[in-house]
Amino acid sequence: MSRVLVVDDDPRLQRTLAIALRAHQHEVVTASDGRTALQIAMEDPPPDIVVLDLGLPDLDGTEVLRRLRRVSNVRVIVLSARHESDDKVEALDLGADDYVTKPFGIEELLARIRAAARRAGDLAKEIGILRTDRIELDFAERRATVEGAEVRLTPTEWRLLETLCRTPGHLVTQQELLRSVWGPAYGRESNYLRVYANQLRRKLEADPGRPRHLITEPGLGYRFSP
Repeated sequence: MSRVLVVDDDPRLQRTLAIALRAHQHEVVTASDGRTALQIAMEDPPPDIVVLDLGLPDLDGTEVLRRLRRVSNVRVIVLSARHESDDKVEALDLGADDYVTKPFGIEELLARIRAAARRAGDLAKEIGILRTDRIELDFAERRATVEGAEVRLTPTEWRLLETLCRTPGHLVTQQELLRSVWGPAYGRESNYLRVYANQLRRKLEADPGRPRHLITEPGLGYRFSP
């Protein structure tokens, strides 16, 4: 059973989601504004998953997400009436795990929550610390150093590395990466992977043009070679 925080200022939607989630054995807490959501997210025990609307009365949902990501790696599913690609990209770049647009089917949302709960089985603890001769990646603390200097990685970059480093040296397909990093609705957006792989190479590789660690297998996927 997961503890789910539903953040939305529509009381009818709050009730609908709470009933559906409790019927599927989830514990549910709700918030109608961003500041309350942030307070609840810091409680003990914290939520396992946050369902976050972007149009909140006090703070924009993107600001809630930005503040949440400073202190927490909780899985976040954005639930918003904003359909524009730029809104989706911004939310995902800020660290959202998935993005669902309103109107939506309750069964689809429940499926995405189940997928997020599975991914929340904390890959970071499973991997621990990965070291090469130049790089140290501490997944539990989300700290990266290259030749002793700390390098800042975005939440999306960390999730991509987590998926690759779970099986170092082995191929991870494009579809598997997209679904693990961006959510179950993704599988064909290979351009996302190219953009983030290039960003990671610039931050981690000695020669980004001739990568040693983050290897592309054209048409198939990627592998991380320690």
